[in-house]
Amino acid sequence: MSLNDPRWGNQGGNGNKGGNQGPPDLEDLWRDFNRRLSGMFGGKSSGDGGNEARPPVGPRQFGGGIGIILGLVLIVWLASGLYIVDASQRGVVLRFGKLHETTEPGLQWRLPFPIDSHELVNLTGVRTVEIGYRGSERNKVLNEALMLTDDENIINIQFAVQYILKDPVAYLFQNRLPEDTVVHAAETAMREIVGKSKMDFVLYEGREQIAVDAQRIMQQILDRYQTGIQISKLTLQNAQPPEQVQAAFDDAVKAGQDLERQKNEGQAYANDVIPKARGTASRLMEEANGYKQRIIATAEGDASRFKQVLSEYVKAPEVTRQRMYIDTMQQIMTNTSKLMIDAKGSGNLLYLPLDKLMQQSGASAEGAARPAEPMTLPPLMSDQTANDARNREALRSRERGER
Repeated sequence: MSLNDPRWGNQGGNGNKGGNQGPPDLEDLWRDFNRRLSGMFGGKSSGDGGNEARPPVGPRQFGGGIGIILGLVLIVWLASGLYIVDASQRGVVLRFGKLHETTEPGLQWRLPFPIDSHELVNLTGVRTVEIGYRGSERNKVLNEALMLTDDENIINIQFAVQYILKDPVAYLFQNRLPEDTVVHAAETAMREIVGKSKMDFVLYEGREQIAVDAQRIMQQILDRYQTGIQISKLTLQNAQPPEQVQAAFDDAVKAGQDLERQKNEGQAYANDVIPKARGTASRLMEEANGYKQRIIATAEGDASRFKQVLSEYVKAPEVTRQRMYIDTMQQIMTNTSKLMIDAKGSGNLLYLPLDKLMQQSGASAEGAARPAEPMTLPPLMSDQTANDARNREALRSRERGER
């Protein structure tokens, strides 16, 4: 049975007459409602069988219908104040456009419109803005990307900023265009850092440090304006010189690398040669000082011995001269193994094998007791002194020959 059947809801089949009555027919209710409204305004309504005049509805009946309608409307109006706040959100309730309260996640209720309204703010969602490009690095925005360095060079910087919200009230009431605010703060911070840095520092070794400093300055700017935004990460996508001077810049970079390589090679050579030269110089200085001390000591010893010989010579000149002659001849002959003597008045040469004689005398002296040695004068000069004297005489003769 369809809803349009007038017998719908009637169990007996004859309207509402019968023993068992079902739920009232909706069409009958609607027609009855129309008749009541028309009776209120003095009109007439038609029944099932034709036009039938009905008495006008009284104020009591009219008030009851309006009350039901108003009650339903009131319930719907109050139910419109229900709203749900997710776990990642915070609700901000406004009363006549002014901040009233903030609500936590869950089912919440506020006074319906137009008294209260609410805004849902996502605090955990990561938002991203791009500076110097849009979507891809090829889609450059030059008015944002071109920046001037401290050494008056222009570079092209592209970077992205990711941020979240930490204060929904400040985000809603302290910002008119939050995304534009983040873009302007990021551009300002990056231009400040790049303007204080050299070009090579920005392009190569200082990229991570620049990102950290720019993020810190951005956060300070956003906190100063009470935006309620927390910068989570700043990433440098690309940093390079403008395309018009890219080739020249590559040549300059290559020349700089060659310069650094040559400097390193020169420094390595210097590190190898300079220590050796310093060691040689130190060794020569030590040898010179040692030679100086040895010569001084030798000269002082020769002078002391000469004074002793002089005192003995004053006491016995003849004996001293004889002794000096014998010592000199002994010193000369100890350096030779053979001796040729020309006898006076004859042409015969006498050969003395001194080395053999010395060996025989040494062998015979080992078995015999050594007699007491007589007191002798100290030698005039040592072997080293004699050699030095001969060297000095040779040098003087050579100088005379050159002159």
